[in-house]
Amino acid sequence: MLDDRKSLVLQALVEEYIRTGEPVSSRTVLESSNLEVSSATVRNDLARLESYGFIEQPHTSSGRVPTHQGYRYYVDHCSPGRLRSATRARIEQFFSEVHQELARLLEDTSGLLTDLTHFPAVVVGPNVDDEVIHAIHLVRLGSSVVLVVTVAETGRVAQQVIDLGFDVDNPQLAEAEKVLERVFAGRALSDATGDDARLPAMSDVVRRVVAPVRDELAVIRDISDREIYVGGTSHLASLWNDLAIVHELLGILEEKAELREIVEAAKEGTSVRIGAELGEDLDMAVVSAPFGSGPGRGRIGVIGPMRMDYRRTIRVVEQVGENLGDSLESEE
Repeated sequence: MLDDRKSLVLQALVEEYIRTGEPVSSRTVLESSNLEVSSATVRNDLARLESYGFIEQPHTSSGRVPTHQGYRYYVDHCSPGRLRSATRARIEQFFSEVHQELARLLEDTSGLLTDLTHFPAVVVGPNVDDEVIHAIHLVRLGSSVVLVVTVAETGRVAQQVIDLGFDVDNPQLAEAEKVLERVFAGRALSDATGDDARLPAMSDVVRRVVAPVRDELAVIRDISDREIYVGGTSHLASLWNDLAIVHELLGILEEKAELREIVEAAKEGTSVRIGAELGEDLDMAVVSAPFGSGPGRGRIGVIGPMRMDYRRTIRVVEQVGENLGDSLESEE
């Protein structure tokens, strides 16, 4: 644990480096920290911080830059910044005006995060297994082809087309729909698959409709469970000058399982993971926060270089997460 003065010296250095991207001199630290001490005292503090591993000197004649450990200490001891009123208003306006099904909302939210932070953004949808079925609708598309529309209480809508393999009329579909709603409405999707002794007595034709629709719920769960939305990949080249890093990050963004693990590693609260903490030896940091509650709970985050404005980024991610959660709850 650093004493108050060394903490302020480190904070001034980190924030100046975030602002300029250039090694920071002891004189600049003294000017930006507003400490009433001599330049020699600041130089001594910087030397001590370097011996602790919080900062390093890229070249003998240059200033100093934060290390991974220095960023970690800074993040752990800084407080989120205050957003400008225009930024808060934009977030609130976005969610007050948007009224659309869940997938589109989450996709557009990733775009909003990117616009506000200028970093690639990731939105991981709610855990589908926990989602409660609100309604199941059957729409006849042909003599044997049916559109299955499953609506969850979170507002998520899934549509699957199935071929029953036999002719079915609208009255038979209507009867099958009533059976499905009576049995599955109000139940979690994870509890709506497989054999079910609670199925009521029904005609053979209706049973032949209900069975494949019930099986289709498992398919919906498998597909939806991987729902993840990424925005802002076009910003990669402007954030990292090293093309090797850009290519590696593109690979991460395209691999949904790895990307989901990066964003969801923290199950509760706001998380900031930096560099090696992500399991990647890269100049990378991830700021993430939860949204929603219960079955509507998911996680959002942004990916940027270690030299990011953490105080503002943390606050933006938290504010968007809070508003997204409120928006989902108001739709229920």
